[in-house]
Amino acid sequence: MSRRRVMELGTGSALAAAAAACAPPNQAASNDLAELDAVETAARIAKGELSAGEAVDAAIERAKRIDKKINAIAFKTFDRAQEEAGETQGRTGPWAGVPSFVKDLDDVVGVPTGFGSRAFPGYKGKAQTPFIDSFLGLGVVSLGKSTTPEFGLTATTEPLSTGKTRNPWNTEHSTGGSSGGAAALVASGVVPVAHASDGGGSIRIPASCCGNVGLKVSRGRHRQARQELAGPITISVHGVQSRTVRDTAAAIAALEIGRTDASLPDVGLVAGPSDRRLRIGYYLAGPYGRPVDPEVADLTKKVAALCESLGHQVEEIVLPFGPGVEEAFILYWAKNAAIAIEKWEEGSGLKRNGLAFENFTLGLVEHYESHTDQFDAAVARLLETANEFERMFASADVVLSPVLASSPVKLGYLDTGLSYDEHLQRVSDYAQFTGLYNIVGAPAISLPLSISASGLPVGAMFGAMKGDERTLLELAYELEQAAPWSARRPPLFG
Repeated sequence: MSRRRVMELGTGSALAAAAAACAPPNQAASNDLAELDAVETAARIAKGELSAGEAVDAAIERAKRIDKKINAIAFKTFDRAQEEAGETQGRTGPWAGVPSFVKDLDDVVGVPTGFGSRAFPGYKGKAQTPFIDSFLGLGVVSLGKSTTPEFGLTATTEPLSTGKTRNPWNTEHSTGGSSGGAAALVASGVVPVAHASDGGGSIRIPASCCGNVGLKVSRGRHRQARQELAGPITISVHGVQSRTVRDTAAAIAALEIGRTDASLPDVGLVAGPSDRRLRIGYYLAGPYGRPVDPEVADLTKKVAALCESLGHQVEEIVLPFGPGVEEAFILYWAKNAAIAIEKWEEGSGLKRNGLAFENFTLGLVEHYESHTDQFDAAVARLLETANEFERMFASADVVLSPVLASSPVKLGYLDTGLSYDEHLQRVSDYAQFTGLYNIVGAPAISLPLSISASGLPVGAMFGAMKGDERTLLELAYELEQAAPWSARRPPLFG
C-alpha cells in the first residue's frame, strides 16, 4: 500500500487494516489477550469483538499480579485508564483502546513524573512533549509510568527511587535500561506495546535483555520529545518496546508523520519481508576493543549464518573508528546529566546532594565540570564519527553485531551504590555496542533471535545508514519468519 493511499484512507484505518493483514502466527485464533500484539488487539476492538474496557481491565489485572514480581511500574493510573477506555469507542487512532505505559522520563498531564529519581516527590507534568502527544494520539490507553534509572543514565533499571525492576525471564537478572520497565511490562504480557526512548541504547538494550523487538529510529524520524540542551547533536530518540515486528513497523509508520527532519525518506508501513538480498557485514569485537563474552559472540555468528542461509551475502568486517569516540560520547552524556541537575537546583533552590541523587549521576556531573575545556573537542570528534560510519557501509547494506557484551547481568552488577569510576567501567564494558548509532543518528534494531545456555534472551543488533529503517524492518520480518520467537515466553507471562 502506497503512502499516498494511506493518507487517502486516513492514517488510523489504513495502518490498522494493512498491518493486521500481516499477522504473526497463532494470534487470530487466540483467546488469551496477553498473547495478542497491539495490531491484533486494536483490530478486535475496531471489529467490536473486544471492547477497549475489556482490554484495559484485563491488562490491569495482569499488571496487579505480575508487577508484584517484576516491579516495573513507577506510577499507576488504573482508574484514569478505565475512564479513558470507556471513551475510546469512535476514536480514530490506529491503536484505539490498546493498553500501554509511558516511560517515566516524560510528562503526561496530571500524572506524576519521577525521572527515576528521589529528587521530584509530588511533581506532576502540566504539559506534554510533541512526541508524547503523538504516541497517545495513536489511541493507546496509558496505565501509568514505567520504571527507568535516574534520568535514564545507565544500562539497568535499579533506581533508589522505585527499587530494582526484575527480568521476567529470571528475576535475579537485570531488564537493561533505560527503558527497563517498559521492556519488562511488554515481555511479561502485561501490555503488548509500551513507550520507550533511546539515548545510548535504551530501547535496544532492554529489548535484548527481555526478548523484545526494539528499534531505535533515525534522528529526526519522529516529533521531538524534548529540547536537546547539551550541544548540536540530538542523541535521544523515542519509540516503542514490542513483541512483534509488525507492532514496531506500525508504530514507526504512524509516528513518522510528524517527523522533524524533512530530508529523511518515508518509511511508510512495512508489512513484510523483501525479495532483495543484502550485503551484511558483521563484527564481534567491541568497537572500543573490550572483550565480549564468548557465548554472545558465538550466538551472533549463528545469526550471521542464518542470514547467509537465507541468501544474503555475509562477511566479517573491521570497524573503521579511530580513538577518542567513547571518551567524547561520555563527556557529551555527562553534560546532559549536568544540565538536568542544574535545572533541578534552579527550580528547588537546593544544591545537589547524595540524598537527592545517585552516585553515578553526581559522578557524571563532576566528570563534565572537570572536563569542560574539552567539550568542544568532544563535539568535533563526535561529528567526525559520521564520516567513519559511512565508510563502514561502503561494502554493506546492513551491519550486524551483538547488542551487549554479555547476556543480561545480575541485579546489583550495576548497582547505584557503586563508585562512579567502577559503575562507568562496568557499564562501558557491558553496553559498548549501542551508542555509536546515537552519535551518528542512524537506525538500529535489536531482534530476539537467541537464548543463552542459562535461558536468558540475547538480542542481535542490525544497523543501517540514516533513514533506512525500511531495510531493517524488511529484514526483521524475514528473520521473524525464519527463526520465530512468538511461542517463546518468559516464566512470568500473562
